[in-house]
Amino acid sequence: MSLPVAPIPLAEALRPQTLDEVIGQPHLLGPGKPLRLAFQSGQPHSMIFWGPPGVGKTTLARLTATAFACHFIALSAVFAGVKEIRAAMEQAQQQRALGQRTLLFVDEIHRFNKGQQDALLPFVESGLVTLIGATTENPSFEVNAALLSRVQVYVLQALTEPQLRQLLQQAQQKALGALAWDDAAQDALIAHADGDARRLLNLLEQCAHAAQVAQVQRLDAAFIQNALTLPQRRFDKGGDLFYEQMSALHKSVRGSHPDAALYWFSRLIEGGTDPRYIARRIVRMAWEDIGLADPRAIQLANDAASSYERLGSPEGELALAQAVLYLAVAAKSNAGYHAYQQAKAFVQRDSSRPVPAHLRNAPTPFMKEQGYGQAYRYPHDEPHAYAAGENYLPEGMAAPAWYQPVPRGLESKIADKLAQLKDWDANARKRR
Repeated sequence: MSLPVAPIPLAEALRPQTLDEVIGQPHLLGPGKPLRLAFQSGQPHSMIFWGPPGVGKTTLARLTATAFACHFIALSAVFAGVKEIRAAMEQAQQQRALGQRTLLFVDEIHRFNKGQQDALLPFVESGLVTLIGATTENPSFEVNAALLSRVQVYVLQALTEPQLRQLLQQAQQKALGALAWDDAAQDALIAHADGDARRLLNLLEQCAHAAQVAQVQRLDAAFIQNALTLPQRRFDKGGDLFYEQMSALHKSVRGSHPDAALYWFSRLIEGGTDPRYIARRIVRMAWEDIGLADPRAIQLANDAASSYERLGSPEGELALAQAVLYLAVAAKSNAGYHAYQQAKAFVQRDSSRPVPAHLRNAPTPFMKEQGYGQAYRYPHDEPHAYAAGENYLPEGMAAPAWYQPVPRGLESKIADKLAQLKDWDANARKRR
């Protein structure tokens, strides 16, 4: 008994066969754009395609091999090692002997370690292979500088909503003509595809199977919600997108934009970020960007982190969300942050200045004999509980004025107090 032939996946069946069939990447493939010109030049060159999943990296590699009549070798950096690289180079040598160039495609090239990337270098340098690497991670961090200097990096972008809609229509015309979607269903599929063409085609394929079982031909949004296992938003907990979104959250809080801050917080939560990590970043934001302008923000951030530890998800996420909102609308100051950075830098490059004698403790008679603690003025015994004109810095060290309060929130009052203390100091020095 022969087994039934498995159908070709929709994503493979609709894979573009020419450059003009590729949907998306107009900044690279449009007339006069870099990749279009590279194809027209007749001379292949090594390159890295950097972009999120499902934007055409593998497709463009295959089209490059076809356009330049190259022997195509594909490796996955997840499974391949130096042994597989050597085997590929042997194939390339054989093809060269036959007068044919070889294009080596390495998917997820960022997964290769330094030794594996170094193993590619001599073959790329000699021209034995034209290398095309695909990566979802920033190549400037994940690819060796030596290898990176020998390739051209092209940045691919997630597909836009109109581009995904065009792909959906193409799939319906070429493979799924019996099915129809209402506008709400199309919107739901495109939203859940999240810029990923492969994900959209996989969702359409699931729709076709579910519709066949349910014996329906026109699908609405309710059918899609009930019949499909919809994926989470595109996200990589350890990759660039995670750090980009965390950066966007921090900058939205710093920029006093509560809605944007809440948006990025929700994206991180929905993407699967550990809320404890977000809580730590929220506490850091309170100290770094608000500081003494509103000390309540620091307390609220700590309380929100504690509330999450007590409640967990999803209830505790509300505490974190409200902390994000408060931090976004709070008065901002990085005066404390800058003061600490300047003080730290000064101490790192300065000599170890001795503590002035009057500031030293004198717990023993010998230390008292050495003058420790002598002439120390106890502020609580002085007017306003302030020893006007006293020096607390090492001898000979000029007042650095690192801390400069901003004219916002509580720090505006702190600035007033420091100005008053400065006047008292000046008057005390005049009387000496």
